[in-house]
Amino acid sequence: MAEKVLITGGAGFIGRHLSRALLEKGDEVRVLDSFIDQVHGDRSAVAELGPHVEVHEGDVRDGDAVARALDGVDKVVHLAAEVGVGQSMYAIDRYVSVNDLGTATLFQKLIDRPVRRVVVASSMSIYGEGLYRDADGALHEQVLRGPRNPDGSWDPLDAEGRPMEPVPTPESKRPTLASVYAITKYTQERLTLTLAPAYGMEGVALRLWNAYGPGQALSNPYTGVLAIFASRLHNGVPPVIFEDGQQRRDFVHVSDVARAFILALDHPNAAGGVFNVGSGEDRTVEDVATLLADSMGRPDLKPEIAGKARAGDIRHCIPDIDHICEQLGYEPLADFRDGLAELADWVARQQAVDRVAEARRELEARGLVA
Repeated sequence: MAEKVLITGGAGFIGRHLSRALLEKGDEVRVLDSFIDQVHGDRSAVAELGPHVEVHEGDVRDGDAVARALDGVDKVVHLAAEVGVGQSMYAIDRYVSVNDLGTATLFQKLIDRPVRRVVVASSMSIYGEGLYRDADGALHEQVLRGPRNPDGSWDPLDAEGRPMEPVPTPESKRPTLASVYAITKYTQERLTLTLAPAYGMEGVALRLWNAYGPGQALSNPYTGVLAIFASRLHNGVPPVIFEDGQQRRDFVHVSDVARAFILALDHPNAAGGVFNVGSGEDRTVEDVATLLADSMGRPDLKPEIAGKARAGDIRHCIPDIDHICEQLGYEPLADFRDGLAELADWVARQQAVDRVAEARRELEARGLVA
């Protein structure tokens, strides 16, 4: 049976892909989005949503706008959020307001207009450093590190000064909130999982890893790392990588992310759950930058290794996706190299303003790069 799904922040990268996937399965889609310049620029996202998506322009902190958007809705996907670890460390009031007050406003209005299920986009950033194994085989959940070790290395060390090995991080790992962005995403998650059942609804949280694919905001210097790299390569300048480039991440194609959201909306096992969403494959950031440069026909643009760290960044965090695979039947389908080729083809047809240097100056001016 067709349902009407509201996607807050639905004109963004993930929201547009999810909208198409929902329409393909026969659901109706309504989007609430504020179309901020940093993300949407020329507002071409409206055209990309297509004529079959009902678009409401409004801020998720505006209770009246939220109430109108909820009218007649069966389920909600809550994507509306300011995104970016680095920027969150100085635009503190903005991130807390949009992410947490926005979520509070949504649930305030859901009290009078309850839906069956609310799925919130959480983030891998809430884990801080991922799970590690020391040289003796013991696992460590609460790993903290300074910007750099005395010997110049970057990896977290155990009590005896030995480097620890990152291992896949399960949902059971306790959060270690290392940035304002992480704090706000965890608050969004807990508000959803606390308030939804209190008012007869079902709540689900998806902890997303690094989503990539066509349609990313190339001119936003605080968006996903692949979009930032692609923007610089497109403008003929090398990607900039903090630390030494050997930090490990999982990159998940947006089509797989969209499938995860549909499972979270529909599967009976999803209710009340928290699920990692990734590809199940991890790579160093330097390797990813090199592969992307090759895909874009710019193998000459070798990544620039900054040798500095940003406040709030973590070293390694890779997902254990067994839970979502076993409980919801999730299966990541996209091949990474094919996904990079698709991204490169799309970027070649775009215009992108490279604002990475500007963003770096903002961080350095506040002492957030060391």
